[in-house]
Amino acid sequence: MILGIGIDIIEVARIASSHERFGERFLNRLLLADEIAYCLTHKNPAPFIAARFAAKEAISKAFGTGIGARLGWHDMEIRRKESGEPFVVLHGGGKKLFESRGAKQLLVSLSHTENYAAATAVLES
Repeated sequence: MILGIGIDIIEVARIASSHERFGERFLNRLLLADEIAYCLTHKNPAPFIAARFAAKEAISKAFGTGIGARLGWHDMEIRRKESGEPFVVLHGGGKKLFESRGAKQLLVSLSHTENYAAATAVLES
């Protein structure tokens, strides 16, 4: 049974601008170390950063909380399988919400172009 769904889209230029302006501080606010390392392996990291931003927003919408006191940026981590398929690892508040909702699975899908990044999340019991 679906407990919640979320979707988000963001302009890559907005993320690129924030990254250029605030640098490492911006990345550390949104992403965990492995996520940063992965994004920075790309010649143009902005679409990859933006996709993770969108994924975390979509996840927060699937939980029905948004980003805030109950679910922070570092409570969610976007990883990749060898095949390239993204998956979510929850930490702290994310784990607590997942368990309190009686969830069994959290699916995520990412997409990005030069101009936009989008993500969808589905929380299932």
